[in-house]
Amino acid sequence: MMSFLLKLFKLDRKTSVSTMPSDKSPYNKWTKEQLIERLLQLEKKFNENSIEETSTKNTVGARKRAADNNGSENERNSVKKTKKSRKFDFSKYNTRFVAFRFAYLGWNYNGLAIQKDKTPLPTVEGTILETMVRCKLVPSMVPQEYKFSRCGRTDKGVSAMNQVISLKVRSNLTPEQQLDPSYDDQEIQYVNILNQLLPEDIRVSAVCLRPPKGFDARFSCISRHYKYLFSPEGLDLDKMKRAAKHFEGEHDFRNFCKLDGSKQITNYKRTIISAKITKINEDIYCFDLIGSAFLWHQVRCMMANLFLVGQGLEEDTIILEMLNVEDMPRKPIYEMASDIPLVLYDCKFPAMEWIIPDQTTDKASRSSAVVNSVELNYKLKASVSMMYRDILPKAEIKNKTVINVGDGIGKVVNVYQRLADRSLMDSFEVVNEKYRQRKIRNPKEVESLT
Repeated sequence: MMSFLLKLFKLDRKTSVSTMPSDKSPYNKWTKEQLIERLLQLEKKFNENSIEETSTKNTVGARKRAADNNGSENERNSVKKTKKSRKFDFSKYNTRFVAFRFAYLGWNYNGLAIQKDKTPLPTVEGTILETMVRCKLVPSMVPQEYKFSRCGRTDKGVSAMNQVISLKVRSNLTPEQQLDPSYDDQEIQYVNILNQLLPEDIRVSAVCLRPPKGFDARFSCISRHYKYLFSPEGLDLDKMKRAAKHFEGEHDFRNFCKLDGSKQITNYKRTIISAKITKINEDIYCFDLIGSAFLWHQVRCMMANLFLVGQGLEEDTIILEMLNVEDMPRKPIYEMASDIPLVLYDCKFPAMEWIIPDQTTDKASRSSAVVNSVELNYKLKASVSMMYRDILPKAEIKNKTVINVGDGIGKVVNVYQRLADRSLMDSFEVVNEKYRQRKIRNPKEVESLT
């Protein structure tokens, strides 16, 4: 209270000397009423001055903050302009043609190949190329700019263990140095850099710095090795083994693929080097398949028919009947096998100098730890899912047929209809012609879909 009064009287001395009592008229000679009235006057004046002072401070502060903000904004704009002006100039660097070998788990991706339009899930290639753009190995997301090629195009959900791509990437070396292996340790550490930035379910395993002359990841591939995993429960494995053998050799596989009018394919002959049923462990078996090349969805269609044979719904000779395109020129309508159990296990090429990074480095150790973590994660989830299955009551579907398609659910039908008695799909000639006519009518629409 005393400090407040002192402020009031100091204010009174500054602003109203004529009304303030002098030494000849001290306050102690004032009446109580006079003192109260004077206090009220000074309090009013004090409040008015405080408001004015606060307003002035706020105005000055606001102006200062605005100036600071404008300065910061100008500084940020300056940094942005500097970054733009310092855009990475690929023309100052050499490039080299290389091949990468990599693996991925496919169930988190919308297939391998990069798509023109945005898809619900990312693609494996799109993820890899985005990573390469980020670390300035390639200039853009346009594969045609750097001679890009892939070995085998896998569909949504399908995994791969030894997939291969080839392309031109930025290099630290001159063209002459690139030819000399003694300079390899001075080259960009492609594998380690990519694995540091890629998601945990995509790993680059090796790089070939000097592919054979004329190498192309797609056309230089000698054979592709697929594995389709499945549970043997309820299946006659011996019948499936006999049926699988019928696939071996050169055959017309038009009845074991999905027809694609955009490709305008007329030759459906492919060579199967090996087709067999093998055991992975007590719970899982595998359709092990090696061929020179495959059609769209060919492996899944082959497996769908092996399931029908294994369930006893078809004889193993149905495979021979469907391979005989003179007697069966059009594909019966049937459900494809699930995508998740399919793995592109390996791709065979002519002799190549694959370089695996030093596995004793910290970067390699971290990459391996990531893989171990992924494997443990799914192993634990598998164990939890078995508990989940065992704890819940079980029901069986009675008086109906459940067609096994490899996903654990299957397709339920009231009465099974044999393949020979089913409706047939259009022939490839009709499919191709429909696409051509559609392209004539709506060229832009067709282009956006391919």
